[in-house]
Order: sequence, then C-alpha cells, then structure tokens
Amino acid sequence: VQLVESGGGSVQAGDSLRLSCAASNPVSWYCMGWFRQTPGKEREGVAGTDRNGQTTYVDSVKGRFTISRDNAKNTVYLQMNSLKDEDTAMYYCAAAFGSCWSSLLEQNRYTYWGQGTQVTVSS
Repeated sequence: VQLVESGGGSVQAGDSLRLSCAASNPVSWYCMGWFRQTPGKEREGVAGTDRNGQTTYVDSVKGRFTISRDNAKNTVYLQMNSLKDEDTAMYYCAAAFGSCWSSLLEQNRYTYWGQGTQVTVSS
C-alpha cells in the first residue's frame, strides 16, 4: 500500500490542523497509525486505530488529537486541536496488517509508511 500524507503547515499555538493520509488500498484492511519525529529524537507513536475502530493515543495528545478513518475515501485523519509548540514535528502515517491493538503506537509493528508532512507550531 502507498500512503500519502497532507495537511501539515505552520500555525500558532492553540490553533488546529487536520492531517490526512490517503491510501492506495482500502484502509479497512489495516491497522493505521500516526507517528511524529523531530531531529535527533526517536520516532514517537501519536495515535493509532485498529480494524475494529479502537483507538489509542500517547498521553501528551489525549483530549487534543483524534484519529479517524473514512473507509469510503481510503483515508485516515488526525485532527489536532489546541496545538502546542512541542507538537512541532514531521508527522508520518503508517499501516500494518493483522492484530495490533497492543502495539498500535510501536513503530516496529508497522510495515508501510508515508513520506511525512511537517507541522510547525509557534507561540
């Protein structure tokens, strides 16, 4: 599957952005995740959703970010509200087959990755 992210940009703290991840195959086949990375740091799992629609989030984004999927459009979204400076990163979409509830935020679980979209938050 090919994954293409979009929707990144430069915003002010407190603003919102919605990232999109368009897939070349039905997203209903996969566990889907959003990850982010800043220079010199490990890639961090931000949000994930399994094929049953269960979702999980890293603590730092709980209550602010929402992952969702539109199976008709083969697209997964990451709605990001109340953005903070520390949310600045390159954001990546990823896909994995199989059962993944216990590992949705683990990058090693995922096989397919997009090229990333930059999010910059300034105060």
